[in-house]
Amino acid sequence: MSTYLNIKPLTKQAFAPFGDVIEADPGTMRLINGGTTERYHALAEPVVVGAPERLIFSIFRGRPRQFPYTIDMMERHPYGSQSFMPLSGRPFLVAVSADEDGRPGVPQVFLAQAGQGVNYFPNVWHHPLMALGEVSDFLVVDRDNPAANLQEKTFDAPYMIMEPRL
Repeated sequence: MSTYLNIKPLTKQAFAPFGDVIEADPGTMRLINGGTTERYHALAEPVVVGAPERLIFSIFRGRPRQFPYTIDMMERHPYGSQSFMPLSGRPFLVAVSADEDGRPGVPQVFLAQAGQGVNYFPNVWHHPLMALGEVSDFLVVDRDNPAANLQEKTFDAPYMIMEPRL
């Protein structure tokens, strides 16, 4: 039997154990370019552990998930952070788990708004990209050489989520 999970709003405080929320934070804003541009400074810090010490930018194009949706696995990247920033102006879902003796614990699911992204800390269990509604593009910053930086675990019993109210 599956357990249904609640979907929570994505906030910096709720997400802090897992990574950074990337969004325009007025507290970090600086005017640049002769006052014509607002720079929201240092919203997240990519991390690379060990060689190759190279960060890359990619675009991931995610197909929307169908609901109810089954979360039956999680992944993590022990040697680098991984950031997702929506480019298509659409919200998306983020599922993360605390580590429990090398395995993901019960997932927490967050609804990221169109102007929010996430930066998963190294070694944080998370579900792969979950686009909503329509095909969506995301700017992704992560460590090069993902084959050496990916661990996956399946749950003994899957978790379910209902379609979020946008």
